[in-house]
Amino acid sequence: MPTLDTFRPEPGTLPTRDEVPARYKWDLTSICTSWDAWQGSYKQLDAAIAAFPAFQGTLAKGSGQLLAAFKAMDEMGALSYRVWYYASLHYDQDQRNNEINARRQQVQILFARQAQASSWFNPEVLAIPIETIRGWMDANTDLALYRFAIESLFHEQEHVLDEQGERLMSFAGRFNSVPYDSYSALTTADVKFPSITLGSGTKVTLTYGQYRAVLETNRNQEDRANAYRIFHQTFADNQNTYAALYNGVLQRDWFHARARGYTTTLDAALHGNNIPTSVVENLIAVTKQGVEPLRRYHRLRRRVLGLSSYRLFDVFVPLVEHGARYPYDEVGAWIVDSVAPLGKPYQQNVKSAFDGQWIDVFENSGKRSGAYSAPVYGAHPYMLLNYNETLDAVFTLAHEMGHSMHTLLSHQTQPFVYAGYTIFVAEVPSTLNEALFLDLMLDRARSREERIVLLQHAIDSIASTFYTQVMFADYELQAHRLVEHDQPVTADVLNAIYSSLLEAYYGDVIDREELSQFTWARIPHFFSTPYYVYQYATCFASTARLMQGIRSTDAGARQDAVNRYLNLLKAGGSDYPMNLLARAGVDLSQPETVSAVSAGLNGLVARLEAELTM
Repeated sequence: MPTLDTFRPEPGTLPTRDEVPARYKWDLTSICTSWDAWQGSYKQLDAAIAAFPAFQGTLAKGSGQLLAAFKAMDEMGALSYRVWYYASLHYDQDQRNNEINARRQQVQILFARQAQASSWFNPEVLAIPIETIRGWMDANTDLALYRFAIESLFHEQEHVLDEQGERLMSFAGRFNSVPYDSYSALTTADVKFPSITLGSGTKVTLTYGQYRAVLETNRNQEDRANAYRIFHQTFADNQNTYAALYNGVLQRDWFHARARGYTTTLDAALHGNNIPTSVVENLIAVTKQGVEPLRRYHRLRRRVLGLSSYRLFDVFVPLVEHGARYPYDEVGAWIVDSVAPLGKPYQQNVKSAFDGQWIDVFENSGKRSGAYSAPVYGAHPYMLLNYNETLDAVFTLAHEMGHSMHTLLSHQTQPFVYAGYTIFVAEVPSTLNEALFLDLMLDRARSREERIVLLQHAIDSIASTFYTQVMFADYELQAHRLVEHDQPVTADVLNAIYSSLLEAYYGDVIDREELSQFTWARIPHFFSTPYYVYQYATCFASTARLMQGIRSTDAGARQDAVNRYLNLLKAGGSDYPMNLLARAGVDLSQPETVSAVSAGLNGLVARLEAELTM
């Protein structure tokens, strides 16, 4: 990895974007070379949208016309990636920039027009008998490329409205993002981050990144409690506003579900990917039956930390002193090494991401919080980080790299129509990359303290990626059922649901903290992507199954597992996710796939207990 212009922001500081050297910032010219080029792509997309209605009323004429319409849809879709992400990624660099936000909103308005211009397409395709279209596909190999897309559309036939209904639904598109956009403005663009003075006398501004750093690294319980309470107080002070925004999400989802004839919002969320609702319901039920290893871990933590009270702000701090910081320039080479089991081509792709400025590394003033991988079709993936040199930040980098490699392999292998992949599969490569990185770090651990820190991280990953996400899914399901049963949605009601879930999952091992009931208000996924979080848990279970093969001591079995895994990444969205996972060797319909996670956690806790008693 390059080492020139090394930049390491001090903990507790927030640099301006100009203070961050260029090589730690993404280079968006692979999307568009300039705003003028972006404007040209925008006009090209606008023209394609305007031209698309010319296909209306012609699809039944034959395979050639249907194929031409599909290709036109692909052209609009490919342009949409460039037009959206160039504006969106620029905005996320500094969400205070109203000029770029206006361009981003301009694209959203164009997308609403695109939805309106194409709202007739699905009803018109569905008006053609499926056997007729199958005959066309059998005779036309170019049209046969769209077989899964067409078959899956007919799978949803009963929930596709007539032309007038679809047009009406398209008008609602402009409102769909309002709750989350409002939430994002409230929590990022307009937020005034509070500051605290630590016991050491250091003053820290509690941005999202610095708040996490205090909880993960500060061994003074009073400092952690102070940071937690002040940070969450901002959500408590605005709880009614957050409740109103979340009610907007719930009501929107229920409107869409009822308008399309679904029984519940969960049905609506899962039907398109052909996932039975029992997968989510059983995930929640089986996980609740397997919470004892999680509680065992927290009882161990309380004892080792010597705390008379143990609250949610105590669950991240390391069990032993191991004050390592992980400079970004060193970690990149480790991540490249960690993916060696997946083969040299995969490793080279990872190295390209580091060398090619695909990553926006450090937190800066105005930058969006969190981390993500943006799947920019026609360019390459981009990663946003808020890297702070903690162990959690290191694994977040490995996680987002997994997403990016999934995108890269899918885009390289699949035609545009299948280049995207479903959320249900998306978190498998991210969590698998983390598992590979953990293996490498444990192999290289040079001390008992380092092994303890890494074991804690592995356990914390299960707690956060599996148990916490199932708890969040439980929360979402209960909240959506409020509106489905015509129940009021208030801050008090939402707080009560969250409090009851903390009790159900943690029991009495974590002492009650009044402000914890407001935690739901700071979970962006609730507002941006409902019914997303359960898939972290199903993907974690899938990863556990895949890693059994990749870690096999039998060379043939190991290579077979790697091949099946890489084929999963290359498959993109070319089949239903349960089918793709089944080909990779994962069956999520079996409770044992889920319960195996709690069994694995129990083994890790036992190993940690042994290390701590040495």
